[in-house]
Amino acid sequence: MKVAISATGNDLTASVDRRFGRCPWFLFVQGESSSCEAVENKSADNASGAGTACAQLVLERDVDALISGQVGPNAYEALTQGGIKIFIAPEGMSVKEALTKYKNGELKQMEMKVF
Repeated sequence: MKVAISATGNDLTASVDRRFGRCPWFLFVQGESSSCEAVENKSADNASGAGTACAQLVLERDVDALISGQVGPNAYEALTQGGIKIFIAPEGMSVKEALTKYKNGELKQMEMKVF
């Protein structure tokens, strides 16, 4: 299991960022070992397309799930088509706490309604 998290900082003590495409960091956490790789979000200041650029970054890392505060419709579509499940963490939650809640099945999976 590999999980990507949009984060306000570059370690597990950071908070989950409420923004997916505009977060400053992505943390990629591997399985039970909780080994963590921090990757700076170089797309955060893009005038447009930050969400889809970040979705591509996450897809390239071969993750099973994403934890974020919110994900826009274009990024949502790209991620879910790539087989990534998206989970929503409440604002202010630490990455470490979000990972624990994810492992315990306590985070809500994001669903986007298409009209």
